[in-house]
Amino acid sequence: MEPGDSNSAAGGKTQSASAPPVEGVAGGGTSYGWVDGGLRGTSLGAGVIDHTKVHSEDLLHVWSMPSTANVSQQEAPRPLEKVNLLAARNERESFQIALRPKVSWSTSGIAGSVQIQCTDLCSSSGDRLVVDQSITLRRVVPILGVPDALVPIDPLSPQISLYPGETAAVWVSLNVPCGQPPGLYEGEIFITAVKTELDSSRTESLPKSERYRLYRELRSCLDITEPRDYSSPEEMVQRLTSASTTLRRMLDNPALQDCQESNGFGDMMDEDVMNNVSVRLKLSLTVWDFTLPVTPSLPAVFGISETVIEDRFCLEHGTEGWYDALDHHFRWLLQFRISPFFCRWGDSMRILAYTCPWPADHPKANEYYSDPRLAAYAVPYAPILSCTDAAKNSLRREVEILKSKPHWSKAYFYLWDEPLNVEQYDMICNISNELRSYSPDVRILTTYYCGPSGSELAPSTFEAFVKVPNVLRPHTQIFCTSEWVLGTREDLVKDIVAELRPDLGEEWWTYVCMGPSDPQPNWHLGMRGTQHRAVMWRVWKEGGTGFLYWGTNCYEKAMIPSAEICFRRGLPPGDGVLFYPGEVFSSSHEPVASTRLERILSGMQDIEYLKLYSSRYGREEGLALLEKTGMYLGPDRYTLDHGPVDVMRGEVYRSCRS
Repeated sequence: MEPGDSNSAAGGKTQSASAPPVEGVAGGGTSYGWVDGGLRGTSLGAGVIDHTKVHSEDLLHVWSMPSTANVSQQEAPRPLEKVNLLAARNERESFQIALRPKVSWSTSGIAGSVQIQCTDLCSSSGDRLVVDQSITLRRVVPILGVPDALVPIDPLSPQISLYPGETAAVWVSLNVPCGQPPGLYEGEIFITAVKTELDSSRTESLPKSERYRLYRELRSCLDITEPRDYSSPEEMVQRLTSASTTLRRMLDNPALQDCQESNGFGDMMDEDVMNNVSVRLKLSLTVWDFTLPVTPSLPAVFGISETVIEDRFCLEHGTEGWYDALDHHFRWLLQFRISPFFCRWGDSMRILAYTCPWPADHPKANEYYSDPRLAAYAVPYAPILSCTDAAKNSLRREVEILKSKPHWSKAYFYLWDEPLNVEQYDMICNISNELRSYSPDVRILTTYYCGPSGSELAPSTFEAFVKVPNVLRPHTQIFCTSEWVLGTREDLVKDIVAELRPDLGEEWWTYVCMGPSDPQPNWHLGMRGTQHRAVMWRVWKEGGTGFLYWGTNCYEKAMIPSAEICFRRGLPPGDGVLFYPGEVFSSSHEPVASTRLERILSGMQDIEYLKLYSSRYGREEGLALLEKTGMYLGPDRYTLDHGPVDVMRGEVYRSCRS
C-alpha cells in the first residue's frame, strides 16, 4: 500500500468519537479456562493448555493500531494487517500492537505471557534499521485507567503479561537517523505465547532433597572427569561412560522437561520455533529523502520543576547529584523536539526560568546553549530570588558573556507568569529597563490571558487583552497568549496580531494551561489521541511563531523516587505532567514518557511537513491541505481518526520528494 494512503497507517480508522473515561476503565473475563472469541476450528479441550503445541494465533488476538489510538483495556479485536509507515530522516514514527487473550494458558492467575521479538528492518540495498537502536518497544501502562505511560520492555527478556478479558498494548517506535539512506525497509515482529515466570518458577522449584541429589551427581561427574593418570585406556573409557550415564540421568529430571521441549533455547527462541508457533506482523517503512531540521522550526519551550526533582530524589540544591539530575532530564527531553527550561517560583507569579543550571562562563553552558536541538533558551533573572548588588552584577556579567556568542539570538527572559494588575505589569517594565541597560536587544517573554485589572485600557475585557502590547512595549518582545482566550474563535487571531510590531522584533506565541477543555486541543489525560496531536496543528494554522507549556513533571510532592504518581489537586488530570519517574515502574532511573509526550513530538514533526509543503507551494496551499485532507479545520473541527493524518503526510511526500 502506498505511503500516505488513508489505510496505510497501522489500523486505518481507529477509534470512536467518544473519549475514554478518566477513571476506571474496567477489565473483564472470569476465571481459568475463559474464552474470548472463536479458535481456528481447533478444540483445545479442557485442562492446562500447552502453549508449545498450540499456535499463538489460537491463544490470543493480535492487531495493530496507530499512535493516536487510546487502546483501552476493553478495545475490541480487529483483523491483523501489514503495517505500512512513512518517515523522513531524523523522524520518529510510532504505532501500537494490541494484544487480547482468547484463552488462558497460565496456571498463575493471569491469561498468560507473550514474548515480542522484532527483526531489523532491511532495504533491498542492504541498509538496515537495527533493533534496540532504531527500533524500540514499550509497554503501554494505564494511568487512572487511561493508557498513558510508556514503560520500556527489557530487550533481553521482551515479555509482557496478559490478563483475561483485557486488551494490552505495546508501543513500537522507529527512529530514523539523519544519515539513513532513503528506501523501503521491511521486517517482521513475532508475538509468541510463552510460559509465565511464575509457572516456570513452580516447575523449576525443587525440593531440597532433589537439589541435593543433583548436586551429588554433578560432584560425582566432576570427580570422574578430573585429570589423572589412568592405569589403562579401558579405565578411562569406563570412567567417561559412567559420567555420561550420570549426566543423561540428570537431563531426564522432570524439572528440566521444559528445556528439552524448547530444545534449550530458553527465553529467546530461534527462527524455526518462531515460524512454527508465532503470530507474525509484517512491517514496512518508507524512508524518504527529506531530513527534518535538527533545530525545530517552531521553538516549543517546556518547563521542568526543579523543586519536584529535589523533593522526589532527595537532592540538595547546588550539589553534584542535583546538577546530574537536571542534566539528565534536560538531555532526555531534547529528543522530543522541545526546548526545556527549569523553573522555580517566587512570590506572586514571578518565576525563575533558566535552561542551563551552570553560569555562562562554565564550559557546560556553551555546550547547552550551542546544542542545535535547542531552538530557544531561558536566561535566569537571578535577582528574583535575591535582589542584592551581587546578584545584579552577576546577571550583568551573564548577559555580557551570552550576547557575545552566536547563540544569543535564541535567548529570552521569562520573568512573570500571567500578570494580572497594573502593579505587576509595572514590575515587568522595571525589570525590562534594567535588562535593556545591559543589552538593548534582550528578548523578554510574557504569558498573559487578560489585560491589567484596575486600568482603563479598553472598555471590554477582550479589548483590554488585545491592547496588552501597547502596555508592555518595548518591555516584552514575545507576547505569549493563552489559547483559552480564543476559545473556538479563530477569527480573533487577527485582532491579536494586528497590535504587534514585527518590525520591532515582536512575536506572537501561544500556550495551554488547564484550559482550553474538551473538545479543543490540549494534553489532558483521557482526551483523544488526535486531540493531543492537534495542539501543534492549531499553532501552525493560527500562525504562532512559538509555544510554551508550563510544566512536564509537576505532580504532587513526594519524598522517594518510587512513590505513586498523584496529579495536583485542582488541575485537570495530566495537566503539567508529560513524563513519569522511571523508578515508579521498575529499577530504571530513565524517565518514562507518556503517550501525550510522544504525540507532541508527532505534532512537532507534522509542522515540519507543513512548513516544507508551504515553502514549495505557499502558505495558502498549506492551509488548504489541512482542510482538503480533513485533518484540521479549527479548534473544534479536527479528525477523530488517524487516516487523514497519513493522507496529509503522504501528500507532502508525493509533492515534495526530490
